[in-house]
Amino acid sequence: MARRALITGITGQDGSYLAEHLLSEGYEVWGLVRGQANPRVSRVRRLLQDVQLVRGDLLDQGSLISAVEKVRPDEVYNLGAISFVPMSWEQAELTAEVTGMGVLRMLEAIRVCSGISASRTPGSGGQIRFYQASSSEMFGQVRETPQTEITPFHPRSPYGVAKAYGHFLTQNYRESYGMFAVSGILFNHESPRRGAEFVTRKVSLGVARIKLGMAAELRLGNLEARRDWGYAGDYARAMHLMLQADAPEDYVIGTGRTHSVRELVEAAFSAAGLDWERYVVCDQALHRPAEVDLLCADPKKARAQLGWEPSVSFEELVAMMVESDIRLLSEGGDPEQDSSWP
Repeated sequence: MARRALITGITGQDGSYLAEHLLSEGYEVWGLVRGQANPRVSRVRRLLQDVQLVRGDLLDQGSLISAVEKVRPDEVYNLGAISFVPMSWEQAELTAEVTGMGVLRMLEAIRVCSGISASRTPGSGGQIRFYQASSSEMFGQVRETPQTEITPFHPRSPYGVAKAYGHFLTQNYRESYGMFAVSGILFNHESPRRGAEFVTRKVSLGVARIKLGMAAELRLGNLEARRDWGYAGDYARAMHLMLQADAPEDYVIGTGRTHSVRELVEAAFSAAGLDWERYVVCDQALHRPAEVDLLCADPKKARAQLGWEPSVSFEELVAMMVESDIRLLSEGGDPEQDSSWP
């Protein structure tokens, strides 16, 4: 009988890559969606035809219990979140409810449906394995570089704070109830499916528009911030590997190499045969209230224990995104509604 997985955030970049990977591994894949009116739901139905959908909302405990009872998954991947960091200052309360409390509600749904009570001792939990999408934004104002699984957190945004709450909750349920619950501390991971509001996609779309004569400039904020950028498809493989391990542990996932936003811009314009300095305008209004200047992963544990390695380089990733957006715009696609899902 095929293993069964339930994914929250199925309509996002990570959810799509994870669903594809799990389907290729022979899983029966279910995606949690809030309602059928969401235009992204129709996209999932069109491009991931073998994925089944179940209604549920990370803001509603009862709906999550119903979804888990209906699907009866072997594995739950909690990728659902308000994940655009700048928005978390504008909608801090909603970010806390979805990105933070949503983790608690999903863990509780698994605990209830698995029949795990407070009297259970560690190691005697249910059979559902749980993956929480933690984030490098939890490190924030970093204490050490590179960052490992035991580097202290100092988040610098409501998003990072909410992710830290969900991360510690996952540890707590693992230690309190013996649940197989793990967190993947994923560093920045991008693809042609990334939302248009994220800086990597903003850059690739900006380059595509300039290349096609649809724009004359690209306005950006802090060009000196450095990130460890990898390919989202590689990181989806890591999520799956974590739930196949013999014991539940948390892992840092990243490439171990950093690049500045300036280097991202240079690579993107170079991929299109353009000189970036002719088109990029630095706009102070686009800087974050509290910036995270340097994030760099130390993925040695994942390499040693999971056998995970990234397969796509930074330069290949940037070129992939630029080429995809040039193709999307030249064919009349709408990047706000139609990220490049092959």
